[in-house]
Parts: sequence; structure tokens; C-alpha cells
Amino acid sequence: MNPELTIVIPIRNEAPALQELHRELTATLAAWGRLYEIIIVDDGSTDESFDILTRLQAADPRLRVIRFRRNFGQTAAFAAGFDHARGRLIVTSDGDLQNDPRDIPAMVDALERGADIVCGWRKDRKDTWLSRRLPSTIANRLISVATGVRLHDYGCSLKVFRADVVKPLKLYGEMHRFLPAIASEQGVAIAEVVVNHRPRRHGRSKYGIGRTVRVLLDLLTVKFLLSYSTRPLQIFGLIGSAMGLLGTGITGWLAYVRLTGQESIANRPLLLFGILLVFTGVQLVTLGLLAELIARTYHESQDKPTYVIREILQAPAPERAVAGR
Repeated sequence: MNPELTIVIPIRNEAPALQELHRELTATLAAWGRLYEIIIVDDGSTDESFDILTRLQAADPRLRVIRFRRNFGQTAAFAAGFDHARGRLIVTSDGDLQNDPRDIPAMVDALERGADIVCGWRKDRKDTWLSRRLPSTIANRLISVATGVRLHDYGCSLKVFRADVVKPLKLYGEMHRFLPAIASEQGVAIAEVVVNHRPRRHGRSKYGIGRTVRVLLDLLTVKFLLSYSTRPLQIFGLIGSAMGLLGTGITGWLAYVRLTGQESIANRPLLLFGILLVFTGVQLVTLGLLAELIARTYHESQDKPTYVIREILQAPAPERAVAGR
């Protein structure tokens, strides 16, 4: 019998926390009384993490361990967990013990009240202010404005998804933090629940202010995919047309100045700027046309629809008359 719930946890060099992590998860989920499985993805650990996971899995058949050949990153680890999950609901969490497993039942209850995704909100976050909380606050507001999906805490890994929502998603880069925004393209209902956040007990955080640049670059990708993935000419063509018109206006005015004999324009930087705008505008429009072809190839080669249906209401089909009656 397939489990109802799959917990997906990526880890890398978290050996001191693994036994306690497993104990807390099994205690919470066993007391809850639902069928579950735990998938821990070892993302290229170089300590004794895999040895500990091997011993834990031998004693607990509900634990499944996926081991990467090398470090591929947290997004790839989540993607592997989603691919191998068998539960109707999928919970994601970190493996550093800062997420509290006791929050999972309440989040699942919130999802079953009608949401498709429930995100954790670390309202009372136990991290340093300058290097962790301040960049996170800025990033959360920026992501909320850019994507239109307003959440207090995109960085919290503790989330609950319906499997049919998250499994079809293709993840690259640092996209795991944008899962609610990416899934919003399907018209999903998203809820947020305040969760307990605990101080880190073992090791050092692998996140730092240096990841901000990568997050911002991935945000540009997400914004483009959400707004223009099926109509790229509208963004490239709009910018290109504006630049082309401005360049045409500049060069036209300079041509008038030259033809009326008012002054020479050969040494004016404005002439080069106008020509640059015209050529750049033409290139952007051309790029938009090529992007339209690529977008159509992408959707049609995979038979990927440009819409998502939640349900269909219709009258039942009439029964066919039986021959001979």
C-alpha cells in the first residue's frame, strides 16, 4: 500500500543531526497515525552521513535513502525526492533540525482545508540578523512583488504540496525556493502557516549572503517564465521597438540638421548613440521572433499544454441504445 505522506529531506554533511532527525520524524508521524515514508537525499556528503543513513534505513523500512554521486545542490536533491515520492502529499524540510517536525500535522490539516501548497513562515526566526534575516527579508519582499505570490518566508524549506502539483515541475539552479511562485502558473491555492524555528544545534549553515546574487538571477528566470514563457516577443519586441523608435527619432533629427546645413554631425556622439539604438532595437525584435519559435517548439515537442484544468463539470454521456431493442 502506497503511503499517504512523503517527507523529502536533502542533506549534506549533517552526520551529527541525522539520528535525532530520524527519531523526531518517526515519533511525530507514528503518533499521527497516517501511512508515511521518509526520503533523505544525500547530496554528496563527505562525512559519515551515508553510513549513518545506511544503519537507520536497515532498521526502518519506511526510510528510503537516495545517494548522489557528487554534490548537485539542494534543488536537484528536492527534484530527486519528488521523482521518487509515492505519497499523495509531499512535505519538504531541511535536515539541520531547525525545522520542527511537530508542525507537519497542522500544515497538512491546512492543506486539506482546500489549499494546494502550504508554506511555513518562520515568524520568530533563530538566525543572525545581518547575514541571514536581513537578506532574507529583502529577498522575500522582492520575490513577492516580482512574482505576485506574496509570502512572508520563501526561504523556509518546511512546505506541504499536493503531489500532482509539484511532481510535474522541472527544477534548475536555485529554483526550489521559488516553488510556490512557479506552481502559481497552474492557478494553485497557496496558504501560509506560522511554524516553529529552532536554533541550529550542529555544524555551520551552508547559506550566506553570497547566495543572494544567484537568487536574484533565478528570480529573473522565474519572472520571465511566469509572465512571458508563451509570448516572449511581447517583452523583447516591446523593448526593441521602444529603442528602435528612439534611435530613429534621434538619427532623423540629426539628418534634418545636416540636410538644412545648420551644422556638421559627423563628430557628434549622439549620432553613434542613435545608430546603436536602431540596430539594438532590430536585434531585440529578431530575438523575440526566435524566442517565439523556441517557445512553440518547447511546448509542442513535449505535448505541453499552455493551460491547466482543475476540473470539468458536464452532464453524463447518454447511454447507447442496445441493438435489437
